[in-house]
Amino acid sequence: MSNRVVHFEIHAGDVARAQQFYGDIFGWQFQDWSEYAGMPYFGIVTGEEGEPGIDGGLMQRQGDGAGPGAPVNGAVLTIGVGNYDAIHERILAAGGMVALPKYALPGMAWQGYYLDPDGNVFGIHQPDENAG
Repeated sequence: MSNRVVHFEIHAGDVARAQQFYGDIFGWQFQDWSEYAGMPYFGIVTGEEGEPGIDGGLMQRQGDGAGPGAPVNGAVLTIGVGNYDAIHERILAAGGMVALPKYALPGMAWQGYYLDPDGNVFGIHQPDENAG
């Protein structure tokens, strides 16, 4: 085993809203895996087989939710994008909020963090050797 991340999960208070949010912004597809999980659970397909990246899952949040000003409780998902500014606009239009504005990783990329409608933190990352 290579110790690589092979799956991620997003916990949401409103699963249907989360599917709409991430589907509209990133084009992710969702598969109902509830039968296998023994609870409402949706597989997230983030891209085509053989492309870099991983797939994940979406499930009903158990307990109190995340929110603005609350500490991150878990790993932060960062999505590679081709056009930071276009995705930024789509996030805001879909009900997301800026958590940490766009900044340069000099000589490497543009990075920023957002809150989804459930208050979950996620990042977007656009490679750009001219960033800075």
